[in-house]
Amino acid sequence: MKADFSLISDIATADLTELRHYLLKLFADLAYQEGDFVLSSGQPSTYYLNGKKVTLRADGALAIGRLVLAQLSSDTDAVAGLTLGADPIVTAVSVVSAYENRPLPAFIIRKEAKGHGTQAYIEGPDLAEGSKVVVLEDVVTTGKSAMLAVERLRGAGYIVEEVFSLIDREQGGAAFYQEQGLGFRTLFSIRDIQAIAKTKP
Repeated sequence: MKADFSLISDIATADLTELRHYLLKLFADLAYQEGDFVLSSGQPSTYYLNGKKVTLRADGALAIGRLVLAQLSSDTDAVAGLTLGADPIVTAVSVVSAYENRPLPAFIIRKEAKGHGTQAYIEGPDLAEGSKVVVLEDVVTTGKSAMLAVERLRGAGYIVEEVFSLIDREQGGAAFYQEQGLGFRTLFSIRDIQAIAKTKP
């Protein structure tokens, strides 16, 4: 199995299984760090995942775009996510979707309405009410962050039935989404990443 790709064009054409292993290794090598941390949820943690170390790389973004797009249902009308962690993810998926001749617009959801102009919470193109939007996230802990994006989108008249995260920390997010009647999918669990990270010299 190929450990990495020498050219960005290799990522654009690689088998998805091989690409998934490549992305997993990027997260384990670049985004995972052990220590004493306090998460955005307020919970203490002995490790931290900085997803932007991967999602803002050209190879990481392309791999993410291909892998996430391949798992979205055919009736998906758009992708969206809460700023800032989801910004590069929704952008990557939207750009890759254009190359795949399956163009999906992207929404960025503000945590607070901007203080000028239209004072909008949602940035992106105008879509018809009832459009089906999938919320994307980099790392899910409790699930509350992505839920804010779900609520904003539903308030604007969109249908949101699923949250898709790159990584699940397995600290209650999946159960929370189930309670909210939302589907939840993820590319990796924290156990997947730790299994590789702990083999590093």
